[in-house]
Amino acid sequence: MKFSLGPNGYGKAETRLVRVEREGVRHTITDLNVSTKLSGDLAATHLTGDNSGVLPTDSQKNTVYAFARRFGIGEIELFATTLASHFVASQEQIHKARVAIDAYSWDRIGDHSFAKAGGEIRSAVATVTADGAWVTGGLRGLTLMNTTDSEFHGFPRDEFTTLKETSERILATDVAATWRFGTLDVDWGPAFALIRESLISAFVETHSLSLQQTLYAMGTRVLEKVPEVAEVRLTLPNKHHFLVDLAPFGLDNPDEVYFAADRPYGLIEGSVLRDGAPDEGLAWSS
Repeated sequence: MKFSLGPNGYGKAETRLVRVEREGVRHTITDLNVSTKLSGDLAATHLTGDNSGVLPTDSQKNTVYAFARRFGIGEIELFATTLASHFVASQEQIHKARVAIDAYSWDRIGDHSFAKAGGEIRSAVATVTADGAWVTGGLRGLTLMNTTDSEFHGFPRDEFTTLKETSERILATDVAATWRFGTLDVDWGPAFALIRESLISAFVETHSLSLQQTLYAMGTRVLEKVPEVAEVRLTLPNKHHFLVDLAPFGLDNPDEVYFAADRPYGLIEGSVLRDGAPDEGLAWSS
Protein backbone atom coordinates (compact mmCIF):
# COMPACT_ATOMS: atom_id res chain seq x y z
CA MET A 1 0.00 0.00 0.00
CA LYS A 2 1.13 3.54 -0.74
CA PHE A 3 0.54 6.59 1.43
CA SER A 4 1.22 10.27 1.06
CA LEU A 5 1.25 13.23 3.40
CA GLY A 6 -1.70 15.56 3.01
CA PRO A 7 -2.12 19.20 4.02
CA ASN A 8 -0.58 19.91 7.40
CA GLY A 9 0.49 22.65 9.73
CA TYR A 10 1.35 23.35 13.34
CA GLY A 11 1.39 26.20 15.77
CA LYS A 12 0.84 27.47 19.29
CA ALA A 13 -2.78 27.63 20.33
CA GLU A 14 -4.27 30.13 22.75
CA THR A 15 -1.32 32.12 24.01
CA ARG A 16 -2.84 34.34 26.70
CA LEU A 17 -1.47 37.85 26.66
CA VAL A 18 -2.34 40.84 28.84
CA ARG A 19 -0.50 44.09 28.19
CA VAL A 20 -0.70 47.06 30.56
CA GLU A 21 0.04 50.52 29.21
CA ARG A 22 1.02 52.70 32.14
CA GLU A 23 0.51 56.36 31.30
CA GLY A 24 0.98 57.98 34.69
CA VAL A 25 -1.68 56.88 37.14
CA ARG A 26 -4.14 56.04 34.33
CA HIS A 27 -3.55 52.59 32.88
CA THR A 28 -4.97 50.80 29.83
CA ILE A 29 -5.15 47.03 29.40
CA THR A 30 -5.32 44.80 26.33
CA ASP A 31 -6.42 41.20 26.94
CA LEU A 32 -5.83 38.76 24.08
CA ASN A 33 -5.86 35.09 23.16
CA VAL A 34 -3.43 34.52 20.27
CA SER A 35 -3.13 31.37 18.16
CA THR A 36 -0.50 30.83 15.48
CA LYS A 37 -0.44 28.27 12.69
CA LEU A 38 2.43 27.72 10.25
CA SER A 39 2.55 25.58 7.12
CA GLY A 40 4.97 25.02 4.29
CA ASP A 41 7.84 22.62 3.58
CA LEU A 42 7.32 20.40 6.62
CA ALA A 43 7.30 16.94 5.10
CA ALA A 44 10.60 15.89 6.69
CA THR A 45 9.38 16.18 10.27
CA HIS A 46 6.34 14.01 9.47
CA LEU A 47 8.10 11.41 7.38
CA THR A 48 11.49 11.07 9.04
CA GLY A 49 11.36 13.07 12.26
CA ASP A 50 13.83 15.64 10.90
CA ASN A 51 13.00 18.79 12.84
CA SER A 52 15.53 21.09 11.16
CA GLY A 53 12.69 23.08 9.57
CA VAL A 54 10.37 23.19 12.58
CA LEU A 55 10.32 26.46 14.48
CA PRO A 56 9.26 25.36 17.98
CA THR A 57 5.78 26.32 19.07
CA ASP A 58 7.40 27.67 22.22
CA SER A 59 9.32 30.11 20.03
CA GLN A 60 6.05 31.19 18.44
CA LYS A 61 4.62 31.87 21.90
CA ASN A 62 7.69 33.87 22.88
CA THR A 63 7.44 35.89 19.65
CA VAL A 64 3.93 36.94 20.61
CA TYR A 65 5.14 38.26 23.95
CA ALA A 66 8.27 39.89 22.51
CA PHE A 67 6.34 41.67 19.75
CA ALA A 68 3.81 42.92 22.30
CA ARG A 69 6.68 44.58 24.15
CA ARG A 70 8.78 45.65 21.16
CA PHE A 71 6.03 47.05 18.93
CA GLY A 72 3.01 47.32 21.20
CA ILE A 73 -0.30 45.84 20.14
CA GLY A 74 -2.57 48.54 18.77
CA GLU A 75 -5.41 47.17 16.66
CA ILE A 76 -5.56 43.39 16.69
CA GLU A 77 -5.77 43.16 12.89
CA LEU A 78 -2.43 44.92 12.57
CA PHE A 79 -0.83 42.91 15.38
CA ALA A 80 -1.95 39.64 13.75
CA THR A 81 -0.63 40.73 10.35
CA THR A 82 2.71 41.80 11.83
CA LEU A 83 3.18 38.43 13.52
CA ALA A 84 2.15 36.41 10.47
CA SER A 85 4.43 38.43 8.18
CA HIS A 86 7.35 37.88 10.57
CA PHE A 87 7.00 34.10 10.51
CA VAL A 88 6.87 33.92 6.71
CA ALA A 89 9.76 36.35 6.27
CA SER A 90 12.05 34.84 8.91
CA GLN A 91 11.50 31.11 8.28
CA GLU A 92 12.50 29.93 4.82
CA GLN A 93 10.51 26.71 5.08
CA ILE A 94 7.29 28.47 6.12
CA HIS A 95 5.13 29.50 3.17
CA LYS A 96 1.96 30.44 5.01
CA ALA A 97 1.26 31.80 8.48
CA ARG A 98 -2.12 32.31 10.07
CA VAL A 99 -2.56 34.29 13.29
CA ALA A 100 -5.96 34.37 14.99
CA ILE A 101 -6.68 36.73 17.87
CA ASP A 102 -9.60 37.07 20.26
CA ALA A 103 -9.80 40.29 22.26
CA TYR A 104 -11.63 40.44 25.59
CA SER A 105 -13.21 43.63 26.88
CA TRP A 106 -12.81 45.20 30.30
CA ASP A 107 -14.83 48.14 31.63
CA ARG A 108 -12.91 50.90 33.34
CA ILE A 109 -13.96 51.48 36.96
CA GLY A 110 -11.01 53.65 37.97
CA ASP A 111 -7.68 54.97 36.71
CA HIS A 112 -6.10 51.56 37.20
CA SER A 113 -9.14 49.41 38.03
CA PHE A 114 -11.25 47.32 35.66
CA ALA A 115 -14.22 44.96 35.64
CA LYS A 116 -14.54 42.15 33.10
CA ALA A 117 -17.14 43.08 30.51
CA GLY A 118 -19.84 40.78 29.13
CA GLY A 119 -19.50 37.89 26.71
CA GLU A 120 -18.86 39.87 23.54
CA ILE A 121 -15.50 39.06 21.90
CA ARG A 122 -13.77 40.89 19.03
CA SER A 123 -11.66 38.73 16.74
CA ALA A 124 -9.23 39.00 13.84
CA VAL A 125 -7.41 36.50 11.64
CA ALA A 126 -4.43 37.46 9.48
CA THR A 127 -3.06 35.08 6.86
CA VAL A 128 0.21 35.78 5.08
CA THR A 129 1.86 33.91 2.22
CA ALA A 130 4.66 34.78 -0.14
CA ASP A 131 2.03 35.91 -2.64
CA GLY A 132 -0.06 38.17 -0.43
CA ALA A 133 -1.98 38.72 2.76
CA TRP A 134 -5.60 38.96 3.82
CA VAL A 135 -7.46 39.76 7.01
CA THR A 136 -10.82 38.79 8.42
CA GLY A 137 -12.42 40.46 11.39
CA GLY A 138 -15.27 39.36 13.56
CA LEU A 139 -17.23 39.44 16.75
CA ARG A 140 -19.29 36.94 18.69
CA GLY A 141 -21.38 36.96 21.82
CA LEU A 142 -23.30 40.11 20.86
CA THR A 143 -26.79 39.42 22.24
CA LEU A 144 -29.63 41.40 20.67
CA MET A 145 -33.39 41.44 21.22
CA ASN A 146 -36.40 43.09 19.62
CA THR A 147 -39.58 42.81 21.68
CA THR A 148 -41.83 43.62 18.70
CA ASP A 149 -41.70 44.16 14.93
CA SER A 150 -41.02 40.47 14.37
CA GLU A 151 -43.30 38.01 12.56
CA PHE A 152 -43.12 34.49 11.18
CA HIS A 153 -45.82 33.09 8.94
CA GLY A 154 -46.48 31.67 5.49
CA PHE A 155 -44.22 28.65 6.04
CA PRO A 156 -45.07 25.16 4.70
CA ARG A 157 -46.85 22.72 6.99
CA ASP A 158 -46.57 18.94 7.09
CA GLU A 159 -47.89 16.22 9.34
CA PHE A 160 -45.35 17.10 12.05
CA THR A 161 -45.92 20.88 12.09
CA THR A 162 -47.37 22.27 15.30
CA LEU A 163 -45.86 25.76 15.22
CA LYS A 164 -48.47 28.49 15.00
CA GLU A 165 -48.07 31.43 12.66
CA THR A 166 -47.48 34.73 14.40
CA SER A 167 -47.44 38.41 13.56
CA GLU A 168 -46.04 39.34 16.98
CA ARG A 169 -43.07 37.69 18.65
CA ILE A 170 -39.80 38.39 20.42
CA LEU A 171 -36.75 38.14 18.18
CA ALA A 172 -33.47 37.50 20.01
CA THR A 173 -30.11 36.18 18.91
CA ASP A 174 -26.41 35.90 19.81
CA VAL A 175 -24.61 37.41 16.84
CA ALA A 176 -21.50 35.66 15.51
CA ALA A 177 -20.19 37.67 12.56
CA THR A 178 -17.10 37.38 10.40
CA TRP A 179 -16.15 39.81 7.67
CA ARG A 180 -13.49 39.65 4.98
CA PHE A 181 -11.61 42.79 4.05
CA GLY A 182 -10.81 43.30 0.38
CA THR A 183 -7.78 45.42 1.24
CA LEU A 184 -5.22 45.92 3.99
CA ASP A 185 -5.57 49.69 3.72
CA VAL A 186 -8.05 49.90 6.59
CA ASP A 187 -8.36 52.08 9.67
CA TRP A 188 -9.02 49.01 11.78
CA GLY A 189 -10.45 50.47 14.96
CA PRO A 190 -13.01 52.82 13.39
CA ALA A 191 -13.91 50.12 10.85
CA PHE A 192 -14.71 47.65 13.63
CA ALA A 193 -16.80 50.23 15.48
CA LEU A 194 -18.77 51.08 12.34
CA ILE A 195 -19.31 47.41 11.46
CA ARG A 196 -20.60 46.69 14.96
CA GLU A 197 -22.89 49.73 14.87
CA SER A 198 -24.16 48.69 11.43
CA LEU A 199 -25.04 45.18 12.61
CA ILE A 200 -26.91 46.57 15.59
CA SER A 201 -28.74 49.35 13.73
CA ALA A 202 -29.91 46.99 10.99
CA PHE A 203 -31.23 44.56 13.59
CA VAL A 204 -33.08 47.36 15.39
CA GLU A 205 -34.52 48.99 12.28
CA THR A 206 -35.65 45.90 10.34
CA HIS A 207 -39.30 44.86 10.68
CA SER A 208 -38.53 41.17 10.51
CA LEU A 209 -40.64 38.61 8.70
CA SER A 210 -37.92 36.02 9.33
CA LEU A 211 -34.53 35.89 10.98
CA GLN A 212 -33.13 35.15 7.53
CA GLN A 213 -34.43 38.51 6.31
CA THR A 214 -32.82 40.21 9.31
CA LEU A 215 -29.51 38.44 8.59
CA TYR A 216 -29.48 39.78 5.03
CA ALA A 217 -30.33 43.29 6.24
CA MET A 218 -27.47 43.19 8.76
CA GLY A 219 -24.92 41.98 6.21
CA THR A 220 -26.08 44.48 3.61
CA ARG A 221 -25.85 47.36 6.08
CA VAL A 222 -22.20 46.51 6.80
CA LEU A 223 -21.32 46.45 3.09
CA GLU A 224 -23.10 49.77 2.56
CA LYS A 225 -21.30 51.49 5.43
CA VAL A 226 -17.81 49.98 5.16
CA PRO A 227 -16.55 49.80 1.55
CA GLU A 228 -13.37 47.96 2.56
CA VAL A 229 -15.43 44.88 3.48
CA ALA A 230 -15.98 42.38 0.66
CA GLU A 231 -18.10 39.78 2.45
CA VAL A 232 -19.96 39.31 5.72
CA ARG A 233 -20.83 35.94 7.20
CA LEU A 234 -23.39 35.68 9.99
CA THR A 235 -24.47 32.90 12.32
CA LEU A 236 -27.64 33.79 14.21
CA PRO A 237 -29.18 31.34 16.67
CA ASN A 238 -32.87 32.03 17.21
CA LYS A 239 -33.16 32.43 20.98
CA HIS A 240 -36.78 31.38 21.30
CA HIS A 241 -39.13 33.12 23.74
CA PHE A 242 -42.47 31.38 24.20
CA LEU A 243 -45.54 33.11 25.57
CA VAL A 244 -46.59 31.44 28.84
CA ASP A 245 -50.19 30.25 29.14
CA LEU A 246 -51.48 31.87 32.32
CA ALA A 247 -55.12 30.90 31.76
CA PRO A 248 -54.96 28.05 34.33
CA PHE A 249 -54.30 30.75 36.94
CA GLY A 250 -57.14 32.96 35.80
CA LEU A 251 -54.76 35.47 34.24
CA ASP A 252 -54.48 36.86 30.73
CA ASN A 253 -51.09 37.34 29.06
CA PRO A 254 -51.10 40.22 26.56
CA ASP A 255 -47.62 39.43 25.21
CA GLU A 256 -45.91 40.21 28.51
CA VAL A 257 -44.71 37.00 30.20
CA TYR A 258 -42.41 34.62 28.28
CA PHE A 259 -40.40 31.48 28.85
CA ALA A 260 -36.83 31.92 27.54
CA ALA A 261 -35.74 28.57 26.10
CA ASP A 262 -32.05 27.81 25.72
CA ARG A 263 -32.40 24.69 23.52
CA PRO A 264 -33.20 23.42 21.01
CA TYR A 265 -32.96 26.52 18.87
CA GLY A 266 -33.12 27.47 15.23
CA LEU A 267 -29.75 28.27 13.69
CA ILE A 268 -29.71 30.69 10.78
CA GLU A 269 -26.51 31.13 8.76
CA GLY A 270 -25.65 33.05 5.63
CA SER A 271 -23.26 35.40 3.89
CA VAL A 272 -23.68 38.65 1.99
CA LEU A 273 -21.11 39.26 -0.75
CA ARG A 274 -20.34 42.55 -2.44
CA ASP A 275 -21.02 42.33 -6.18
CA GLY A 276 -17.76 42.02 -8.07
CA ALA A 277 -15.73 41.13 -5.00
CA PRO A 278 -13.34 38.22 -5.60
CA ASP A 279 -14.29 35.04 -3.79
CA GLU A 280 -11.06 34.49 -1.86
CA GLY A 281 -11.95 31.11 -0.42
CA LEU A 282 -8.62 30.83 1.37
CA ALA A 283 -9.57 33.83 3.47
CA TRP A 284 -12.15 31.70 5.22
CA SER A 285 -10.09 28.56 5.65
CA SER A 286 -8.24 27.51 8.78
